[in-house]
Amino acid sequence: MEIFKIILLVFLIICAIAASLIRNPLLSVIVFMSYSLIMSIIWFLLESPDLAITEAAVGAGVSSILFFVTLRKLKALSEGGSYEQDKG
Repeated sequence: MEIFKIILLVFLIICAIAASLIRNPLLSVIVFMSYSLIMSIIWFLLESPDLAITEAAVGAGVSSILFFVTLRKLKALSEGGSYEQDKG
């Protein structure tokens, strides 16, 4: 069990670094979502199921959905013209 915890911590550090270094916004959101899932597993192993459920729901669920919607709107904005073009 101790090896599993160490592996999770290593993956957590890798996800944290990768989420900040990846240039592609979509991949960065996916890595952030995996970071939240790993963190929820760690909370569960630390015997905090309420924090684990909250991290999974908010961190991996709601936040990721909001990021995906934002990326979609940014893509639509860049394809349909920028604010400067619409202004005038």
